[in-house]
Amino acid sequence: MSRKIAVNTGGGDAPGLNAVIRAVVLSAINEGWEVYGIRDGFGGLLNPERYNGDGVVRLTADSVRGITHTGGTILGTSNRGNPMRWPEKQPDGSIVEIDRSDEIMEKFRERGLHCLIAIGGDGSLTIARWLRDKGLPVIGIPKTIDNDLGSTLMTFGFLTAVETATDAIDKLHSTAEAHKRTFVVEVMGRHAGWIALFAGVAGTADVILIPEIPYSLDKVAKKVRDRYESGPQFAMVVAAEGAVPLGGEPLFAEGAKPGQEARYGGIAERLAGELANLCGVETRSLVLGHLQRGGQPISYDRLLALRFGAAAVELVKRGDFGSMVALDPPNVRSVPLGEALASPKLVPIQGDVVRTARALGISFGD
Repeated sequence: MSRKIAVNTGGGDAPGLNAVIRAVVLSAINEGWEVYGIRDGFGGLLNPERYNGDGVVRLTADSVRGITHTGGTILGTSNRGNPMRWPEKQPDGSIVEIDRSDEIMEKFRERGLHCLIAIGGDGSLTIARWLRDKGLPVIGIPKTIDNDLGSTLMTFGFLTAVETATDAIDKLHSTAEAHKRTFVVEVMGRHAGWIALFAGVAGTADVILIPEIPYSLDKVAKKVRDRYESGPQFAMVVAAEGAVPLGGEPLFAEGAKPGQEARYGGIAERLAGELANLCGVETRSLVLGHLQRGGQPISYDRLLALRFGAAAVELVKRGDFGSMVALDPPNVRSVPLGEALASPKLVPIQGDVVRTARALGISFGD
């Protein structure tokens, strides 16, 4: 059966998105199907005037040549494009959220598109599940550097982000030692501390703060003081952006807006000030931010992305809609979207990596 497949990328970008797109396109072409890319999440469908009528583009083998190793996404992405909560400016200047999901369904019918391969994290795949409930055949591909999607061991982009964070921590060690400073490095991780944990252990941090383990500021300060008193005149603290003190709340750099979730941020700056006061040592903060999203994916993430893309097309061939591809070593398998989205995949606090960190003398502030 000839098919017209749509593919989009939503939410924050991640290293490996272009590799997934390439795998989807080439795998579908080998089945004799056509592939169309929707620009900027669903923006190309809902606001085609912004793209001079070119918001949905035909993707060919030439379109995806030489993109496996590149960062970003050739389709663009958006974390403000939820069609169920689409931000619409009113005549008085206010912005309200409206449901434009019926328009998505209608535009798929108008264009003769048979299904959607949605590449995204929990937010984008939740949208995909809603569209599936409205009758749109959907396949999900898990993408998030936070590695917090359930039912898959790993999401592509995660290990590249860890590599970026670890490299930054490595570089900070030399300047921290030279100036006898404490550094607080803030990495991404809203609800889950996977990046902070992996990069912190690999980068030999002294303290790792993750959302799953609320921290005591006094215990973090004690670890820093002990570090200075034991000889080394510097310390390294790695904190996930969503880490919280005991009895406290996470910090936000920006509140929620219509069509946009609140943005985490600020923990590194706050901790640096607190530790400087409590420990009497010179302290600096560094927010890695979008560096973790950018750049070329490492070989593991390229391979995983290519496997996910090819597997998604295989699910389309089988008619296994409403599913997400997932890594279940040594294979990639299919899981229901609802199962994958049931709860975020958090760091197990009794897991091997946390126990390894504790054995190495790393403090979690608890």
